[in-house]
Amino acid sequence: MIGIRKIYFALLFGGISCGYAQVAKYSNEFLAVGVGARAMAMGNANIVSANDVTCGYYNPAGLLNIKNKFQLGLMHAEYFAGIAKYDYGALATRIDSNSVASISIIRFGVDNIPNTLQLQDANGFIDYSKITSFSVTDFAAILSYAREMKVLKGVKVGGSGKIIRRRFGPFGGAWGFGLDAGASYSYKGWNFAAVGRDITGTFNAYTFTLSEQDKLVFAATDNEIPSSSVEVTMPRLILGVSKTFAVWKEKISITPEVNLINTFDGKRNTLIKSSVVSTDPVVGLEIGYLKMIFLRAGVNNIQKATDINKKEYTTLAPGIGVGIKYKIFTLDYALTNFGDNALGLYSNIFSLKIDIDKNLLPKN
Repeated sequence: MIGIRKIYFALLFGGISCGYAQVAKYSNEFLAVGVGARAMAMGNANIVSANDVTCGYYNPAGLLNIKNKFQLGLMHAEYFAGIAKYDYGALATRIDSNSVASISIIRFGVDNIPNTLQLQDANGFIDYSKITSFSVTDFAAILSYAREMKVLKGVKVGGSGKIIRRRFGPFGGAWGFGLDAGASYSYKGWNFAAVGRDITGTFNAYTFTLSEQDKLVFAATDNEIPSSSVEVTMPRLILGVSKTFAVWKEKISITPEVNLINTFDGKRNTLIKSSVVSTDPVVGLEIGYLKMIFLRAGVNNIQKATDINKKEYTTLAPGIGVGIKYKIFTLDYALTNFGDNALGLYSNIFSLKIDIDKNLLPKN
């Protein structure tokens, strides 16, 4: 029982330090998962070719590609074979011919987690009626704005402010705030983009409300007792390039995209790494037919791993998906996390996009 509890508490609080402030290499990772089945099928290589409401997440400058007055995006994912639930909703609106704004909401959570802190009393007796359940959830609200630069032809810029709320059931939580910025540029059919995530550093302030009984259980199971602290997410820079090729009398479109995710918080397990910068290349491909039916594939998270014989091998996370567009509706599906995974912790992602023209809105 003690061994199980130790693993449980390590999973719940393992990323939180008891110090006052720290730079966390893997902080707010739920915001690195991605949104929208189109992008996730393409390995999240999407900061350039994205042209819809999901740009509020990927690259706010891309919001200017939305032509409708309003666009609504929804997504639900059963992550890790249903262990976690991942939901996303966003609404974008065109303000005028040169600017677009959006709001995005993200929730990533694991629900119905057994709370066994009170299972065993001071005398060692077990009472199963003391077992309760709780949820560990991450929320984010992202407010984005994009504007076309008239002084620089072909250049679009945008920015996002994000508010983060993390909850660890009744034990504690955190509030956070950060800023993103993005830009895109087109030249002779080639499209380029750059996105700065957490450009000022994103700060999460943690507070905990553990009872004295909870602290005793933590101490008895050799777990560190978490305390209030501040966690800082360091900036990252994402660079991307994409181009759409039209073939077979322009009935078929082929859009490859390459992104380079650069981090500056020390050496990571990425394909390209150093003590100064680590670079994770991401590759995606979309093939469209009559702008109605789409096939997609992508690869990300390329890493080196070691087996039980200490032999090094390469792992990666492939994704595949399909999409259908009919009038104002676009339905997308992606299957991810299925590569080199003996546990079968794959993920199914569904997303829906709805375009709402101004003339479809009710008149006052």
